[in-house]
Amino acid sequence: MKKTTARKNIRIGILGAGKMGEALIEGLARTGRGAYTVKASTRSKQSAREVEKALRVPCSTDNRKLVKESDVIVLCVKPHQAEAALRAVKSAFKSGKLLVSICAAIQCSDLRKWSGGKTPVIRTMPNTPCLVNEGITVLAPGPGAEEAHVKIAESIFGAVGRTAIVEEALMDGATGLSGCGPAYMYLILESLSEAGVKVGLPRKTATLLAAQTMLGSAKMLLDRDAHPAALKDEVTTPAGCTIDGLMALEDGGLRSTLIKAVVAAAKRSATLKD
Repeated sequence: MKKTTARKNIRIGILGAGKMGEALIEGLARTGRGAYTVKASTRSKQSAREVEKALRVPCSTDNRKLVKESDVIVLCVKPHQAEAALRAVKSAFKSGKLLVSICAAIQCSDLRKWSGGKTPVIRTMPNTPCLVNEGITVLAPGPGAEEAHVKIAESIFGAVGRTAIVEEALMDGATGLSGCGPAYMYLILESLSEAGVKVGLPRKTATLLAAQTMLGSAKMLLDRDAHPAALKDEVTTPAGCTIDGLMALEDGGLRSTLIKAVVAAAKRSATLKD
């Protein structure tokens, strides 16, 4: 999905400036071009000073003031902190504000209730590559969220990667795939690096070859908008070495194992909200 551009002068409040919150602040600073005014809040005065110094944005410990002075509030606290954080500031949620949450497993209905029952809500699931501006964030519009709200959320997370929109019922599946997916990729990369060492390559070179091969392959897939099987066939020449490697992967059950991993993680995600 293409990145979108938000309307001018949107006041964004990052409530809970942890790693993902900091990544959003940095991304918005690079791509906002004056479209955003960004402020943040943290739990301690020390961390607030550190955020201000490192990211050059106003940061305090006053969540209520942050909500009051923002058009969009991005909730970046840990899931178990979400209810208390929102209930403490719900009186500051007035008409015209938008609540965007990155909290895993917390449903839109709960976010809306905890924030006073009137604020439009969008639930998201970013992944860790957002920290290097190559993430994918899945967005699920909740109660009260209209197209204009979704476009604003897309522009925020588009600053650190790509976005996709799904129904909230599919968020557990998205968590199992893209939310947990970086761990699967790292395991595959680790295995390919080990294989490189096995065939005689230096460790650093083997890791570089594996990582750049994965990066380049993903870029080809996205740029061409092609089916993975079609690109796989381009590499697989008749009686060549690639087909032997693919046969070994099929014998090892790589395809079914990856599918099972996503399904297992999605099922686990569904239990976290209980």
